[in-house]
Amino acid sequence: MEETEATPAPAPDAAESHDEDLKNLELLLDIPLDVSVEVGRTKILVRELLQMDEGYVIELGKNANEPLDVYVNSRLIARGEVVLVDDKLGLRLTDVISPAERIEKLA
Repeated sequence: MEETEATPAPAPDAAESHDEDLKNLELLLDIPLDVSVEVGRTKILVRELLQMDEGYVIELGKNANEPLDVYVNSRLIARGEVVLVDDKLGLRLTDVISPAERIEKLA
């Protein structure tokens, strides 16, 4: 049996590596994510839930002037304030978690 020396594969140059990274990133760009905006939270008893009817008011634990929380896949990524766009509600982001922290939190 003949012994042969293993030769390492040539390292891709920076341009090829960058192109492959972009292709890999493009695969991720079309993944759908669930986005939700939280106005506030509270805890209630089952008794209260069963008594709810039209006009019932649920008091939330957040003040009216506090920013709303923006979640992506149940992870906090930003905060913002409500705006009116034409006749629809929108959200202006006022505080965004850094991209590195967002990716870390998604893991």
